[in-house]
Amino acid sequence: MRMKVLVAGSSGLIGTALCRALEQRGDEVVRLVRREPVANGELYWDPEAGRLDADELEGMDAAVHLGGRNIAASRWTKKVKAELRQSRVQTTQLLCATLAGLAKPPRVLICASAIGIYGHRGDEELDEESGPGEGFLAELGQAWEGAAQAAAAVAGIRVMHARFGIVLSREGGALAKMLLPFRLGMGGKIGDGRQYFSWIGLEDVVAALVFALGTEALIGPVNLTAPRPVTNAELTRTLGRVLRRPTLLPLPATAAKLILGELAKEGLLASQRVLPKRLLATGFEFGYPDLEGALRRALEG
Repeated sequence: MRMKVLVAGSSGLIGTALCRALEQRGDEVVRLVRREPVANGELYWDPEAGRLDADELEGMDAAVHLGGRNIAASRWTKKVKAELRQSRVQTTQLLCATLAGLAKPPRVLICASAIGIYGHRGDEELDEESGPGEGFLAELGQAWEGAAQAAAAVAGIRVMHARFGIVLSREGGALAKMLLPFRLGMGGKIGDGRQYFSWIGLEDVVAALVFALGTEALIGPVNLTAPRPVTNAELTRTLGRVLRRPTLLPLPATAAKLILGELAKEGLLASQRVLPKRLLATGFEFGYPDLEGALRRALEG
């Protein structure tokens, strides 16, 4: 059935691909933008000023909120941490409170989250029943997901927290940043390489989001990660094999912390072995469940 879907964060890596997929299957996509609208299907909002016209949101069947400043854009100063939090929590609060107040709210809201909520957990297998961990990302994840509760508590909207793993795409994200050094033969494991890397291909992310829009059983936290997470050492070897380049230049943990500070500790060096238990239980089928196939697909063209 054709749906009218509101998308916040539509210009990002995931948002761009999702909007394209929804439109290709015949859905009507309405994009929330922070600039003057220049095309049909765009609505203006200003989260910092608390501006969002509720009347324009009436009649939506579903909403997807993918906004948030890039976690890895810079070192985590106090200012950057505050901006990371504001870009997730404040925007989510505004959107959810507005949706909850509509005469006819959407049936479902998918709100972005991240596997950083689990913290550093070594080789422990983690699924949606696992509790949150410790650290800035874990605290941010809890606040982020908590901000969406107004939609569920007040309006009865089915709210799903999409806990994204590391999304593989040559167009952006972690893989895009890794390609140049690896292609130059300067790639290598980070630290001891034993930390788990929970990844997912961009095509599977989009397919999972579309699947979730129509799957009533997907409510609350849902891990968007491939079913076979790998260690950083495995990732390094596999990417080197796909690119046909040596991977002999490791980045010591001390150097990573010196360069990136807390971001290195909670990002590059943290271990999260996350499994997509709820996606699999509801019948979702991954197109690229293995890392090598996903990397080759991401690098095609």
